[in-house]
Amino acid sequence: MTIHEPEFGGVIGRTYQESQPWWPEPVFPPQDAPNVVVILLDDTGFSQLGCYGSSIDTPNMDRLAANGLRYNDFHTTALCSPTRASLLTGRNPHSVGMRMLSVIDIGYPNSRGRIPPNAATIAEMLKGAGYNTFALGKWHLGNSDNNTGAGPFDDWPLGKGFERYYGFLEGSTDQFYPELLHDNHKIDPPRTPEEGYHLSEDLVDQAVSMIANQQSGIPEKPFFLYLAFGATHSAHQAPDEYLEKYRGKFDQGWDQEREKWFARQKELGIVPPEAELAPRNPGVNPWDSLPEEEQRVSARLQEAFAAMLDHTDAQIGRLLDFLESIEIMDNTLIILLSDNGASQEGGPHGTVNETRTYNQIPPDKDYDLAHIDEIGTWRSNTNYPQGWAQVGNTPLKWYKQNVHEGGIRDPLIIHWPKRIQQKGAVCSQYHHVTDIVPTILEATGVKAPDVYKGVQQKPVEGISMAYTFDNVTAPTQKDVQYYEMFGERGIWHQGWKAVCHHKKGDSYDDEQWELYHTDEDFAEIHDLAAERPEKLRQMIERWWTEAGKYGVLPLDDRKKELFAIKFPKRIGPHNRSEYVFYPGMARLERGTAPNTRNRSYEIIAEVDRPAADSEGVLIAYGDHSSGYSLFVKDGRLVHDYNYVGEHTILESDVEVPTGPSRLRFAFTQTGRLQGIGRLYIDDEQVGEAEIPNTLPLRISKEGLDVGRDSLSPVSEMYDPPFDFSGVLKKVIIRLDTDKEPDHDGDFKVAMGEQ
Repeated sequence: MTIHEPEFGGVIGRTYQESQPWWPEPVFPPQDAPNVVVILLDDTGFSQLGCYGSSIDTPNMDRLAANGLRYNDFHTTALCSPTRASLLTGRNPHSVGMRMLSVIDIGYPNSRGRIPPNAATIAEMLKGAGYNTFALGKWHLGNSDNNTGAGPFDDWPLGKGFERYYGFLEGSTDQFYPELLHDNHKIDPPRTPEEGYHLSEDLVDQAVSMIANQQSGIPEKPFFLYLAFGATHSAHQAPDEYLEKYRGKFDQGWDQEREKWFARQKELGIVPPEAELAPRNPGVNPWDSLPEEEQRVSARLQEAFAAMLDHTDAQIGRLLDFLESIEIMDNTLIILLSDNGASQEGGPHGTVNETRTYNQIPPDKDYDLAHIDEIGTWRSNTNYPQGWAQVGNTPLKWYKQNVHEGGIRDPLIIHWPKRIQQKGAVCSQYHHVTDIVPTILEATGVKAPDVYKGVQQKPVEGISMAYTFDNVTAPTQKDVQYYEMFGERGIWHQGWKAVCHHKKGDSYDDEQWELYHTDEDFAEIHDLAAERPEKLRQMIERWWTEAGKYGVLPLDDRKKELFAIKFPKRIGPHNRSEYVFYPGMARLERGTAPNTRNRSYEIIAEVDRPAADSEGVLIAYGDHSSGYSLFVKDGRLVHDYNYVGEHTILESDVEVPTGPSRLRFAFTQTGRLQGIGRLYIDDEQVGEAEIPNTLPLRISKEGLDVGRDSLSPVSEMYDPPFDFSGVLKKVIIRLDTDKEPDHDGDFKVAMGEQ
């Protein structure tokens, strides 16, 4: 499929009377091709849907399962960006430059953090065949450097085959105050939390609108809808009525809940009768051994997760009801899956404020208890403990980021009433996320192009799963699948799996591999490495063969420290010492804001106050959990540094004059992550205060605003957006060039060494 203007097939004479007009044939997919809806959940483990064994209410996903197929041997890549790249291209993640998170290009072909032009997405394939294409929700398939209002936009959804987009570009966002993009421009959420706003509801509202417009305009064409919820990635947030619904539901703790879910899995046939429950993961303590205060907080964190998943299910139900109301459900192929296993990122104790965790601030039970009633609300930024993540992956080992089954075996439901006959069945064929694109292609009758926009294409590397639609007990047609994540390695081949739980810094040649006969050992419990050394050797050799074939090398076991390493940058927001921002600019996402961490810097705002009551935000970076804001309030110049909820407020001792003035905040570093803040009006110092703690790594999950604080407020002294009501000419940030940021210190913080 080469995209070009077709050669004119008519006749051109001197006048139209001597000419013959010609029109190219419109492009339509094969007759009766289905609509395609892909629904992607985030960080939702194998057992967390009701139809996969959990006690969480998911009636709408359950009804898809009851009228479709569930798969219990379906696998992803263990992390969000690589899974999404494979899901949309049908190629392995390393093949398309997505070894890990998309935000960083670390300089190797397997880690560019962007899908290359030689791997067309399923949206591009279907669009070229006559489909309308829509994407909503989380993207996370491009470098953070490019997430400004200046682009480049090639790796944004509209550059990858989607005709419409509504969602967010980064890996996570606040569900009540999301950083939204509509097509290629930034927008504010349409309502506030007080007005009933939640991102999951908004995404489905937009999905329904896009489908309604398409079906009203040209119903002869089918559509492809990619709906990637922010749920259930942290922060776990849901409306109050859902939080109340689960109050006290998990007070019995993760040990009892895991046993209950496992028993239900056997009743549902999601796991075979002979399956065993994997031992407790290292670092997960027995529930009864936890102090009562920790149990209270931990149970509340799980309640927030359950509420979020239940609420997401309700939004899926609204979409399904709409498809039924316009009578297109019968010939709509719906594929619902998760991108990886349940997340271990909450740590052993969970967190009430993730910014504390990202910056290696130790857990504080008094802090957690003081904020317990905020968990799950717009004021929260939470993730549950690893004990609850282990429940979410029942009966499997380990978590997201690991290539044992807990990280890569995920729920998959396929619903297509017109084609699937044995409704409600459980399919046990081994499959991988690379197999979704070939399945869609076979279902729609569309062929993957050899050439797309003049670029020779990589072959699609997955296989179709459509054979399971006709025979749910058919033998697995997949032969082999490799895995790699942060140096962890695994390979499945014809019912056997070799896997190693890599420890950072260990030799890849000397580390211990495990061997499982997964056809008989569902949860990887019986390690046969010592009994079958020759089999293990063959599997390891096959892993290296697959690694060479799909561009897995070089191996790289760095994780969080990658965010603290100074990589060479292309033209972009990270190679300047001075930034000039103008009012009306789009909000900068966190990866593109100036790096003021652990260095001296100054913020200068040139303003004109026409009246004594002119006030508002000049610049704000962050959200309610952390960040900084410089603003005018009640005539005074104010700087608020929000250190994970602890506010250092510096206020001018004189009022800002009416008329033009130059307002400045200067931070002078006096030690690592601390310094003196000073306020100036027209170069006269008007305030000074010590700022004892600043954040070393990640200021917030929200970005930077100029002239307003449009989302969750950094400071408690105002309500958002608190637009500056005077004239803001520009804001300048100047970074100290005499002392570069302490990347070595950042590295140590990232690794928990200080």
